[in-house]
Amino acid sequence: MRADRGRTGRGTVRQGELTGDSSTPPEVRLRRVEDRDIDVFFGHQADPVAAEMAAFPSRDAAQFAAHWTRIRADDTTVLRTIVADGRVAGNIGSWGQDGQRLLGYWIGREHWGRGIATRALARFLAEEEPVRPVYAHVAVHNAGSMRVLEKAGFRRDRETEEHMPPPDDGVPEFVFVLGA
Repeated sequence: MRADRGRTGRGTVRQGELTGDSSTPPEVRLRRVEDRDIDVFFGHQADPVAAEMAAFPSRDAAQFAAHWTRIRADDTTVLRTIVADGRVAGNIGSWGQDGQRLLGYWIGREHWGRGIATRALARFLAEEEPVRPVYAHVAVHNAGSMRVLEKAGFRRDRETEEHMPPPDDGVPEFVFVLGA
């Protein structure tokens, strides 16, 4: 992505590139996931560039709807919609798995490079997820997500990585931890 500042200072998306005034940080807030958000989330995960960056295969519409129905019904999962400048920009959540508290987020590609993930993660950790330690798994090629985690105080957990089985999908991951 390339950030360009136009004469108006307003952001535009042109040929898959984010352009706009990166000196004006977007207003970022979190709210409960609403039914109408699911279609936006589906579009985000269906983006082949974003799916490749996250090393997470896109689901078809039925699979995606079933997944969100299941996780929204789980009262141990904390899910929030990320809203930036009044638009749904992505989602963030945490859940328990194998005795650990895990965290994940997905930002629509049109919102990359604007500091939205960094602000959303900081707010989520402060307001929604008090449990520590909390872990995040990141594909080794996803440098942007690693930077977001590091800005929030996460550090790479090589000890946990040493004991992880090889990934089922063949995509190597780093494990980051906050508060261990």
